[in-house]
Amino acid sequence: MSGYLWIKSFHILFVASWFAGLFYLPRIFVNLAMETEPAAIARLLVMARKLYKFMTLLAIPALLLGFMLVGVYKIGTGGHTGWLHAKILVVLLIVGYHHGCGRLLKKFERQANTRSHVFYRWFNEIPVVLMAIAIILVVVKPF
Repeated sequence: MSGYLWIKSFHILFVASWFAGLFYLPRIFVNLAMETEPAAIARLLVMARKLYKFMTLLAIPALLLGFMLVGVYKIGTGGHTGWLHAKILVVLLIVGYHHGCGRLLKKFERQANTRSHVFYRWFNEIPVVLMAIAIILVVVKPF
């Protein structure tokens, strides 16, 4: 069972690290949407590109380790599995959010952003909600 605990520990570590990026990248978008100075915009774009690449590298092992918990260690495959199905849906939404961040970054790179900093402030709250739902599903297992 010690292998299970190692996989679970590293899964939590990579998920937490990935979410740090999911929390911070939209904050960079807020600043990009407000900035008018070309040098500052260029600096923020470099930061955003590097962060997006790094958080993508963190997402891969987070997802693989999560799938290992289900596939190898059969987490959530017993009696009541509704929570696991809901969790997988939330994970898909998180991956979609991650991809959406990449698309928004490309818009900023092309200078094609049409949204205000207020939009990005609200957009920045989405991963908090998704993480809260995922944690509740895993810990409480409401169904």
